[in-house]
Amino acid sequence: MADTYTQIFYHVVFAVRNRESLIVPEIKEDLYKYINGIVTNQKQKLFIINGMPDHVHLLLNCKPNMNLSDIVREIKGHSTKFINDKKILKGKFYWQAGFGAFTVSKKDVSMILNYIKNQEEHHNKRTFHEEYLEFLRENEIEFKEEYLFNFDLK
Repeated sequence: MADTYTQIFYHVVFAVRNRESLIVPEIKEDLYKYINGIVTNQKQKLFIINGMPDHVHLLLNCKPNMNLSDIVREIKGHSTKFINDKKILKGKFYWQAGFGAFTVSKKDVSMILNYIKNQEEHHNKRTFHEEYLEFLRENEIEFKEEYLFNFDLK
C-alpha cells in the first residue's frame, strides 16, 4: 500500500496589534508554553518559539493535511483568550491581522532555529519592520508596503 511521506517546515511570524510591546516577561514563558500546547493538540510539531515584546517567530513542522492558516488562526485566537483571561495586562491583548510564513528546507532548519533563538541579538541591529521586509524580499513575495504595516486600530 502506498503511503505519503512529507517533511514541511514553516517559519511563521506574526505581530501584536499595533506593534505594541505587550509580550512582557510576566506572560512570555506561559504564552510560549500555551502556544506549544495548541500546536501539539493540532498534532503538529513546534520546534521553537521566540520573539520580542511586539512579535513572535515559530518554526513548525506540519503534516500535509494541516491548513497553515487554520493552525495560525487557532494559535492567535486561543492565545489571545489565554492572555486576556490572565488579566496581567492593562486593557485587552490582540494579535495583528495576518501573518508571514516562509517554507524552510531541511538543510536550513538549524540556521532558522538559531535565528529564532537569537531574536534579541538580531533586533539590536534592525527593527521588526526591516526584518519582515527582508523576509518578504528574500522569498520573492509580492506585497504593497502601504498595506503591510498599517495598524489595526479598533
